[in-house]
Amino acid sequence: MSDKKHERDIYVAIADPTRRKLLHLLAEADELPLYELTSKFQMGRTAISKHLAILKEAGLVTVRKVGRETRYRINAAPLQEIKDWVTFYENFWVGKVSQLKKVLLEE
Repeated sequence: MSDKKHERDIYVAIADPTRRKLLHLLAEADELPLYELTSKFQMGRTAISKHLAILKEAGLVTVRKVGRETRYRINAAPLQEIKDWVTFYENFWVGKVSQLKKVLLEE
C-alpha cells in the first residue's frame, strides 16, 4: 500500500460484497446514520458495524457522532490506488491486443 497511514489494505477492505455495497450506498448519499445503513442488509447492526470498522481502518469511511447517533461518509480518495492499478493492467492488455491484431494482419 502506498499510503502507510491506513491500518488495513484497501484491496482487502473492498473484497467483501457487503463492504462494496456499503461504499456504494455512502457514495450515493452525503452521509448516512448506522440505522439507515443497517436497514439495507439482512444482517444485524453489529455485523454492519464490523464492516464499517474495516472500511474506516482502510481510510474509506469517516465517522461523525451527532448526539448518540453515528453517521458515516465515504472517503473515496484511497480508491485512487485501485484505479491506478486497474489502469496499468488495462493499458497492458490494450497493448497486447494491439500487438496481436498487428501479427494477425501480417499473416
